[in-house]
Amino acid sequence: MENIIDENKQGESLVLDRKEGNKRKLFIESYGCAMNFSDSEIVASILAEQGYNTTKNLEDADLVLVNTCSIRDKAEQTVRKRLEKYNAVKRDHNPKMKVGVLGCMAERLKTKFLEEEKIVDLVVGPDAYKDLPNLLAEVDEGRDAINVILSKEETYGDISPVRLNTNGVTAFVSITRGCDNMCTFCVVPFTRGRERSRDPQSIIEEVNDLWHRGFKEITLLGQNVDSYLWYGGGLKKDFDKASEIQKATSVSFSNLLELCAKTQPKMRIRFSTSNPQDLTLDVIETMATYQNICNHIHLPVQSGSNRILKAMNRLHTREEYMTLIDNIRKIIPNCAISQDMIVGFPTETEADFQDTVSLMDYVKYNFGYMFMYSERPGTMAGRNMEDDVPEAIKKRRLQDIVDLQRVHSEIRTKEWLNTTVEVLIEKESKKSDIQWSGRTPQNIVAVFPKENFKIGDFVNVKITDCTSATLIGEASPLKSPLAPEGGTVMGNGVRKIGG
Repeated sequence: MENIIDENKQGESLVLDRKEGNKRKLFIESYGCAMNFSDSEIVASILAEQGYNTTKNLEDADLVLVNTCSIRDKAEQTVRKRLEKYNAVKRDHNPKMKVGVLGCMAERLKTKFLEEEKIVDLVVGPDAYKDLPNLLAEVDEGRDAINVILSKEETYGDISPVRLNTNGVTAFVSITRGCDNMCTFCVVPFTRGRERSRDPQSIIEEVNDLWHRGFKEITLLGQNVDSYLWYGGGLKKDFDKASEIQKATSVSFSNLLELCAKTQPKMRIRFSTSNPQDLTLDVIETMATYQNICNHIHLPVQSGSNRILKAMNRLHTREEYMTLIDNIRKIIPNCAISQDMIVGFPTETEADFQDTVSLMDYVKYNFGYMFMYSERPGTMAGRNMEDDVPEAIKKRRLQDIVDLQRVHSEIRTKEWLNTTVEVLIEKESKKSDIQWSGRTPQNIVAVFPKENFKIGDFVNVKITDCTSATLIGEASPLKSPLAPEGGTVMGNGVRKIGG
């Protein structure tokens, strides 16, 4: 499993429109990857039917839920600090408040949460959200409640998620749950269970519903989206036991991607997150075929050293990864590629680290998410390997690749100078209230004067300047979204102007 953790979104309290007649108030915060934020939408939908409206005011809440991440120790410590805050509010302002922990940290610690964090009334794992009404009934009776049973079937395909704090333009669509890749540093297989895929019909229905509600872009979401495989239900690992008819009518990720693109040809399609060993050429070819599939692949590698990759149980080599990069560049020349990278994994030498540096130099990623290794209890690395790289060396190596990525990001961003790119307006610029902000198909942020445009508009933006991470330009109307006219087509929504 790979995680993209948007540091800007951590701890957002999520709010949706009030449902008439609901009397109780829910305060819900999410930490971690996009899947957690998507799961919080599912939880809010379930609880809306139980009489809860969301609130941003912690002090007023009848029920406080925190959706947790276990991927790093830092994430868990953040949650514990938030629980201390809830405890203070409960003690000083609202003694009837009930507090629950959801998600991966709940799954990892289970009953320990009830023992260690006396404030916690409710512990719910990521496959047990449908049991929330029963668990809350237990809490209302004055008893602690817990359900951390992992499911082999649950995909929440029958739940229509509410859209929390949405801009009304972009939305997540969950397509898989769980992960079968036993990377030695990762807790996700233990907290999210086995890989299972959602019925493609329910996915298409959700995509159509989002389009009819005015959404312009979706992100197909999973711990490992490339592992999507629908053959009538069941775990991916059991596919070899499927009938011949099931195998013949199965839907792979490339099939699903094509289905979504054809169903709503004016809607942008993204996906996250990919695993190098599972990203097949047919997916890349499908991306190249359909203009509304965005040209960006988040492709975590974690290390450039074959020795470390083997120790991590990554089922690809450095050379295989580089070949995959070469194929992406060949099939989609202007595809943006981003990375996850870990430094300081047990036994990592300076030579191993330099392999990572040289791999980054080879790819020159558009952007990346870089971390120091932190030992996670219960993982294979945590059980069997000594965390032997000194903290000072970890910090130095992390700073080195952060600095290198900044250089590469600037190189990649400058490639777009003097081009016109298609941008979907998502929000007001953080730095100026007279500018809009949106993203290109390559997931690069672009800012430009507001003029008469509005959120949800597709526009052509002529790029005149840039920072290392942001394109700056002037916008003009896009007559036919996702099908630019004139110029030399450079791929999804981009045309070269001039030479």
